[in-house]
Amino acid sequence: MEHKAGFVNIIGNPNVGKSTLMNAFVGEKLSIITSKAQTTRHRILGIVNGDDFQMVLSDTPGIIKPAYELQSSMMDFVKSAFEDADVLIYMVEIGEKALKDEAFFNKITNAKIPVLLLLNKIDTSNQEHLEEQMLLWREKVPNAEIYPISALENFNVKEVFERIVSLLPASPPFYPKDQLTDKPERFFVNETIREKILLHYKKEIPYAVEVETEEFIEDEEIIRIRSVIMVERDSQKGIIIGHKGSALKRVGMEARKDLEQFFGKQIHIELYVKVNKNWRSNERQLRRFGYQKK
Repeated sequence: MEHKAGFVNIIGNPNVGKSTLMNAFVGEKLSIITSKAQTTRHRILGIVNGDDFQMVLSDTPGIIKPAYELQSSMMDFVKSAFEDADVLIYMVEIGEKALKDEAFFNKITNAKIPVLLLLNKIDTSNQEHLEEQMLLWREKVPNAEIYPISALENFNVKEVFERIVSLLPASPPFYPKDQLTDKPERFFVNETIREKILLHYKKEIPYAVEVETEEFIEDEEIIRIRSVIMVERDSQKGIIIGHKGSALKRVGMEARKDLEQFFGKQIHIELYVKVNKNWRSNERQLRRFGYQKK
């Protein structure tokens, strides 16, 4: 039996549901999901294995016009997604009319690899509007196969998955067959904590936050975690902690529940908050957090 393997890279504007789709394909919550833009900051690989295939999915940050160094680094992850893709998934949502970066859009329309354009969130639309949108995108991206989907409701997701498998090139697997992702455990701890901050804090706070796990000690029945939440200003530190530590305690409790489900073990988590002034514009700090400039 011939084995197939390939890189399937998912790109699109912020908030189109890329992470929801990847998690549906992988069957695990690898990418954090919130309604806020710029939730995904890194390029996250999710690996799906079958008897005769390996699909390496890549969820990238939503495409934006960078305003500071962190966002430039995020767009570097998107650029790298074009370089190694065997299949490209361009995800849009009902009502969208263009990609936020024309250069990226030109790369999609001139791609020499298979392109699947997924029109997401069709559960929020009606048949007439859907047909109008399908016509619009057929004209804009004539080289793409178009699929209307609802990643949240799992509509047409199986059909898209099977089509991707059929497009994978013949190749041995790139990763061990029992591997789920390329990221270490600490990365998922950091992202789970950051997800809770995105959900519970408003305005600039979630975007000024980075999380670093300093300790991850795994015993047979429990994992002991110590993580630091970095903010840019003293005023942000006070908001994260909240009155008598109540806000920080809520983040810790909710993160612990999710991590216990993810790791299948009891979790003990300690959270601290530190000020790391202007880290989003500091190249040395960005490298420390894994945002490497190309």
